[in-house]
Formats: sequence, structure tokens, C-alpha cells
Amino acid sequence: MQRSRAILVSIALAACAAGGEAAELDTYLAALEASAAQGDPAALTQLAGRYEHAEGVPKDFERANQLYCRAAKAGHAEAQFKLGWIYANGRGVARDDGIAAALFELAAAQGHEYAGKLLQYVRRDPDTKLPDCLLPDPPPVRVAEDDPRNRTEIEELVHRLAPQYAVDPKLVLAVITVESAFNPVAVSPRKAQGLMQLIPETAERFGVTKVFSPVENIKGGLAYLRWLLAYFQGDVALVLAAYNAGERAVERYRGIPPFPETRNYVRKITSVYRNATHPFNAAVVEPSPVMERLKRAQF
Repeated sequence: MQRSRAILVSIALAACAAGGEAAELDTYLAALEASAAQGDPAALTQLAGRYEHAEGVPKDFERANQLYCRAAKAGHAEAQFKLGWIYANGRGVARDDGIAAALFELAAAQGHEYAGKLLQYVRRDPDTKLPDCLLPDPPPVRVAEDDPRNRTEIEELVHRLAPQYAVDPKLVLAVITVESAFNPVAVSPRKAQGLMQLIPETAERFGVTKVFSPVENIKGGLAYLRWLLAYFQGDVALVLAAYNAGERAVERYRGIPPFPETRNYVRKITSVYRNATHPFNAAVVEPSPVMERLKRAQF
């Protein structure tokens, strides 16, 4: 009888302990869900991992992938790595090495060790289309001076950093809108990256080491715009054409190159940024030789 009572007591104590742990887990999961709902990338990634591995919640690959994707879009390196792993192994999605490679590249660019190692096992396809959840939401173009209280974090960065480079924030915001639609982890088929879509050569040229950092990317884009403004003596259309196609293309064609993409790019930005000229610092660089020819052609 005493032994039976002891067993019952042990079972009761174990049940209480289990009940306490369950209550703690429920509290933790509720807090994690709340943080994820607010868009916290770390919380989104942790919650995704629980759905992926059935840790305290039912296994749900679809839900896990949605959460990983939201965090990856926000620039979270671990989420980019995890989502890349999912596409590399076809966990809840069709296997796609191109998407896996693109995601591993994003994570590796932020210093994720394992993502860099796995890149050798997947092949990057320049025509890869990223999942819809990673594509930017097209925001309205913001070119007018906004109430500072209503600015987004990226807009605030632009307004703070642009004066340091003597570049009009309105021009920068228009460029970001067309280049990346304000997506800090945007990657083009030509490997242009980040908010201002810096290609690797341009990023290196202007000292950008963390291309997916909004601050570094904007600084790199501003430095390039400042250089182009001086090189093309404040001619906004030529500056934009060079930003899209390269300054050598502008010089080769002595104006906006005939490429449909470049002409459309210049048209989009100048439709919202109406200033044909922009102040420039002549001390930054000697003007392009083509400027003298263009001036002579006007007379």
C-alpha cells in the first residue's frame, strides 16, 4: 500500500512538473508569436525553426517557410541560410538550387560561415526568380519633403546621410525606389545588390564591405552619385544614365545610351525628380571629356 502511494505521489509530482513546463512553454511561444507578429527577424527565425522541427508546435513546413521568408526579406542572415537550406533540400518546397544559391550568397555576404561553405554545392543561375515572399512591395515614390515624424527608417537614413555628400535626398529616394523598391536585400540578375543596387565593382570602388547594410549601401550609392555629378557636371539625365549603364557607356554614345532599359530608367526617375541639373563639387573629379563636346554641340 505504501509503495503504491509513493508511486502515485511520484506520478502526481511529475505531472505537476510537466504542467509547469508546459505552461512555461506556452508563455514562451506566445511571446515569440507576439514578437514575430511585430516583424522581429530573430523571433520570426526562431518561430520558423520550431514549426520546421515540431518543437512545441505541430510540424508545418509551409508555415516555417513563410516565417523564414519574412525574416530573410528583412535581411536576417540566419533566416536566409535556413531558407536556402530548405530550397537546397526541397523541404516543403520544390528543390531549387538557383534559389538556394541566391539565399546562401545573401547570408554569406553578411558573414554567415556555413552559407559560404555550402555555395560550392549549389549552382547560381542568373535567371533565377526569387520566391514571391522575397520580392519587394512597391512603395510610392517619395520625393517631396515629408514630415520627419512620418518618414520610414530608410527615408530617415537618406535625409541624414545625403547632405554629407551634397546630394539632394529627393534624387536619392527616387533612385532607391526605381533600383530596389526600398528592399535592402534586393539582388538583380546582374548581381547588383542592396538598396541602391551596387554591383560588386562599384561597391569595392567606394569602400562598401557590407553591401546589404542599409547605411553602407546608401553611403556607397551617395559616393557614386557625388562622383557622377562632378564627372557629368550636374547633368541629372547623364548622371542617371551612367548610374544605370556605366559612365563609359554614356561617353561612348555621347549622351544617354540607346539601351531600352537605360532610357526607361532615366524616364522613370526624371518623371518624379524634375530638376534637370544638380549642384556639384568640381573638386571631386575632372569632368568627362564628353562634356566639352556636348557643350560645343549646343552652339
